[in-house]
Amino acid sequence: MLASPDPVLASNKKLVYDMYREVLLGGRADLVDRYFTVEYLQHNPNVASGRDALARFIRGSRPERPVKPTITLPLITMIAERDFVLVVTQRPMRDDKDEGYVTSWFDLFRIAGGKIAEHWDPALKSSAMLKFDPNSVSDALSRIESEKAGAREPARP
Repeated sequence: MLASPDPVLASNKKLVYDMYREVLLGGRADLVDRYFTVEYLQHNPNVASGRDALARFIRGSRPERPVKPTITLPLITMIAERDFVLVVTQRPMRDDKDEGYVTSWFDLFRIAGGKIAEHWDPALKSSAMLKFDPNSVSDALSRIESEKAGAREPARP
């Protein structure tokens, strides 16, 4: 997914991929300076703009963990075009009946001067989003699969 015949696009994808592993999944708020511009613009209504605000959000929403060599949540694709990188992943959700389902999630990043300058995602304003830890995705997906498997099992007398 990181390959591209255009070296700038490949570099942009690698920047976002590494940031995702280290900052978002690894909880390494101390590394935001490496990946984000000072003037970073955030379009998620739950997080303020600015690199320092992002670091505070990371510290408040997930623990610091060892950084893994790959993105561990279900990554569907990464697409780079001009100065944008799109990351599409799977996201477990619960409906109004508290039944689990899986949907897609996207994060769109704009790169400027070798750093992430802007971010968009489909987040709605909610207090739950302030504590969302992307490392919980795999466990939530497993629970949903188990629930669905249990619903398919015939009732025992």
